[in-house]
Amino acid sequence: MNQPTLAQKLLHHAPALSAASVAAGFDGFVDEMITVVGERKDLENFTPVADIGTFGTLVSAAAGHSSLREIVVTRTDAGGCSVNMGDGLLAFGIALDLFSTLGEPVHPAFAPLVERCRTLQSWGREPGRTLAFEFTDGKLMFSAVRQLADFDADHVRARLSDGVFAKACAEAGLIALTNWTLYPHMTDVWALLAEDVFAHLAPGKHLFIDLVDPSSRHPGDIRRMLEVLPRMALHTRLCLGLNGNEGNLIARLLDIPEAREDEASILSQAEAIRDRLGVDEVVVHWVKIAASASAQGSAVVTGPYCQKPKKSTGAGDRFNAGYALGLLLGFAPEERLFLATASSGYFVRTATSATVNELAAFLTDGTV
Repeated sequence: MNQPTLAQKLLHHAPALSAASVAAGFDGFVDEMITVVGERKDLENFTPVADIGTFGTLVSAAAGHSSLREIVVTRTDAGGCSVNMGDGLLAFGIALDLFSTLGEPVHPAFAPLVERCRTLQSWGREPGRTLAFEFTDGKLMFSAVRQLADFDADHVRARLSDGVFAKACAEAGLIALTNWTLYPHMTDVWALLAEDVFAHLAPGKHLFIDLVDPSSRHPGDIRRMLEVLPRMALHTRLCLGLNGNEGNLIARLLDIPEAREDEASILSQAEAIRDRLGVDEVVVHWVKIAASASAQGSAVVTGPYCQKPKKSTGAGDRFNAGYALGLLLGFAPEERLFLATASSGYFVRTATSATVNELAAFLTDGTV
């Protein structure tokens, strides 16, 4: 199916989204978006450090002595993958039940989100904090997460006692769990959910998982987490979403060949990871290419690359929102990938999540 035809199909099925909902958790962060100053010309004008390679050279040159570099905090945003993915879902008109570490009381950065969610509970006394250094070719994110160690199985068991999360999961067309990496006890939490919540769901419920770059975690911790995924997949249709770096990291641990940024190797890797883990679906997305392997079959597409993104932080979360949209509508694997890459592509060009009409228009002609 070509993308203009997919746009027409999306608009035809869009009314069904008014009855759709997603239950999502658990990460909430306050993100400070930062530009590094290369050269300041006057009080109002400066040239930014353009790319990560240049920034890396500046850092390396400072080894053995001191260095000072000015930064500009361009925005303070509500962040976290569940929050960003949730924003994308809400823009599509999908009801969101959000259970994330937003602070007690909820941090003011999340105020606009509070008003839009159908249900919102903060499951943490303090959100995480991220300093996101943005460049034309990517971003470097530094997170303060010590407070997230409070998010453990006992904490979640107490939160489950009111039945609100279980009810939201039962009503949802899709459950989204994001950010295993920065929550040290998340493996135990997932194991708890598998037994106490997911085991009681009706068959066929979609569960979408985004690990968030686990390269900072010990390989033993990652392997233990991977062993929990099949336990959740017993009760759900589990889809594991990975970016290119995450796909290669998981592949190394599973003795699967690493992928390059070409269609054949990315698709092969997605198929191999799915087979090895025993989950329903694996999606691997790079900057220009995305592939999926599922029980319905495999697919690979080339996405709408943007050389100079207006905003890159949160692009992967909008990819996930677009993919979830396709799952909720029952679209085919290739169609889901096109929706995901278009959702991400629209976001990096506009710094806003697309509505269904905007996504359909972007699919049709690639303009915003």
